[in-house]
Amino acid sequence: MTDTFTPQKRSEIMSRISGKNTSPELAVRKILFSLGFRYRLHDRKLSGKPDIVVSRLRIAFFVNGCFWHQHKGCKRQSVPKSNVDYWTSKLKFNVEKQNADIKKLKKLGWKVFIVWECETKNRIKLFNKLRKLYEKINYI
Repeated sequence: MTDTFTPQKRSEIMSRISGKNTSPELAVRKILFSLGFRYRLHDRKLSGKPDIVVSRLRIAFFVNGCFWHQHKGCKRQSVPKSNVDYWTSKLKFNVEKQNADIKKLKKLGWKVFIVWECETKNRIKLFNKLRKLYEKINYI
């Protein structure tokens, strides 16, 4: 199957995709702040530049796009039908790189949490998930 856009138009569309301050990330940040977490964003000093970092508690959050990080079992996980070789290797690299970054962070004593894009669609479930994390941390 061929792309419905010209290569130039596809390039323009893809260049507008941002890796920071996405809707899912903003939803997670809003809930974390309401729960009392105070955090920094995109800490370059840490492997993988986690989206949200709670330094005091040594917690790193990655807010992953289901497509870009190939969320297993999610309907958004698909590989585009055009330029399959490129996309397969690109998405595989994304997953492997993040796994390596998570291992490095854990080796340094950080707790790492992943929030998937699809989990941010239901704000009540997301709030409950993050609240359980908050309660768990406060009991430790």
